[in-house]
Amino acid sequence: MTEWHETEVRVRYAETDQMGVVYHANYLIWFEIGRSEFCRARGFSYRDMEEKDNALLVVAESYCRYKSPAFYEDVLTVRTNVGEVRSRSIRFIYEIYRASDETLLADGETLHLVTDENKKVRSLPAGYKEMLLGDEIADDKIFPANQAPS
Repeated sequence: MTEWHETEVRVRYAETDQMGVVYHANYLIWFEIGRSEFCRARGFSYRDMEEKDNALLVVAESYCRYKSPAFYEDVLTVRTNVGEVRSRSIRFIYEIYRASDETLLADGETLHLVTDENKKVRSLPAGYKEMLLGDEIADDKIFPANQAPS
């Protein structure tokens, strides 16, 4: 597995309910922040993929398991990594911790299909697999289309 990328976010008032507890949907937004920063750290952005390679990452699945609540003003660490890369999809995995006490607040994953501007599924353009996985490209991380991992 490639190295985790960490992004820090602070819980804003608008992200909480009347009791100061974070509303559950915000975790998916923080996953997106982590994913975007992970890609930037790997040398590209969503905009690069869209404009240079006509490749968009469409969310096909999302999952979040809540472990402990986050509160207004908490500083959180969003840890992001790549779970798998297939010819036409990428799975990202996430962990969100409270920075002050290292409590795991949530974990989850998102699956993204690669499409063109017309939303037709296509192959991941050359070079992105290498950027996503870094130096640790291994045969067990790459799956052909329509083949489940073993």
